[in-house]
Amino acid sequence: MAYAIPKIPASGKEASTAARQGTAEDPDAGRRHVAWLQLHPKKRGVDPYRYLLLLRFTLLNLFGFGLLGAAYAQGLVSDALAADRTYLSLVIFLVFMGGLGLSAFKAWQTSHELNSVRDFESGADTPAARYLAPMAGGDADSRANLVGALRMKIAHRTAVVRHIASSLVLLGLIGTVVGFIIALGGVDPAHASDVKSIAPMVSTLIQGMSTALYTTLVGAVLNVWLMANHQILAGGTVKLITALVEMAEVHARD
Repeated sequence: MAYAIPKIPASGKEASTAARQGTAEDPDAGRRHVAWLQLHPKKRGVDPYRYLLLLRFTLLNLFGFGLLGAAYAQGLVSDALAADRTYLSLVIFLVFMGGLGLSAFKAWQTSHELNSVRDFESGADTPAARYLAPMAGGDADSRANLVGALRMKIAHRTAVVRHIASSLVLLGLIGTVVGFIIALGGVDPAHASDVKSIAPMVSTLIQGMSTALYTTLVGAVLNVWLMANHQILAGGTVKLITALVEMAEVHARD
């Protein structure tokens, strides 16, 4: 007597239900479920982490520019520029924008390399393949040395952003010193008792103190903003190094 081929369920839900009901009433449920999976392979979904680094970078800076827009609407930005006659606050902001642009490029570069690791194909000319090429065929010690060099090379790219962020604080401190110099430079002890000379001295003192305080504030705030971007880049760099090391060990065992 010929064996009848079991009927394949039309839907995955029916197949899964039949597989769970693998009792004496339906002994071929498991076989039908396997047959359905073979005919309907699971489609590859969209990787939710593919652009996570760029998403974090974008959200952070949208929030930062939102706060900057609110400060501008309240007149705080114009007050800072008007009070700082040395234009050091503007210089600090331009340095910050340069660091932020560099951070955007580094974020895109790191995200692209992370995606190349996830989509790694042997023989393809991708950043991941170029990173892993020197490790091919090496023993454990040589791979460890290459991994150490690779870690230093990739981690070095975020150091530039950190240095720029630190320079913002230094520029703010320079503005503080310049402001005090301006404030004290207008004070003449010899004419302190002259009523007509007090008003210009007080005006110069206020101008110098405004320069000192505003440059310090601008440098500190923009330093926090750029350091937050650096932390995002550092986290992405760690993930990239970890993924490359894991892939190198997997291919070494193959």
